[in-house]
Amino acid sequence: MKTIKHLVLKILSFLFSRKMANVAARFFCRKWVDGLRGKATDMFLEGLLFSMETASVLCRDFRKRNLTQFSARYVFESADGQVAASALFTPGKMEFSRDAVADPTVRVRFKDAQALRSFLFSDDQDVLNSVLEDAVEVIGNLNYVYKFGYMAKNLTLRLGIS
Repeated sequence: MKTIKHLVLKILSFLFSRKMANVAARFFCRKWVDGLRGKATDMFLEGLLFSMETASVLCRDFRKRNLTQFSARYVFESADGQVAASALFTPGKMEFSRDAVADPTVRVRFKDAQALRSFLFSDDQDVLNSVLEDAVEVIGNLNYVYKFGYMAKNLTLRLGIS
């Protein structure tokens, strides 16, 4: 079912203008946007990855700018092991999984949902400060974390959050 949905959305991405694609992405991602604007929810990470996946399918320019030549496997997990999710990038495509994948390019372990939000969406994206404060642990190349943060920030602009 997910593949069919992606195919339909990708076809629509060629029919929609950039503005219309962003409006459609806002519609599909509204649950996450509402959670981001409000207090922390347990669904924050899953919502972020779902929204990013939806934008990667629906918005051609998001796909072109961020995914054309990009491959990586991210695992995000909470320190207590209660939250785990993965983002899988292959050239031109992004998928997310509600489970941790084996052999990630980078693993990000965060103290709580607030630590993850601050880590990804802070204005200066101070990775080193988050690591020094023990709010976030990064295993792998930090450049991939900056890339993901850039894509997440770009997503918030497209969805009219920032």
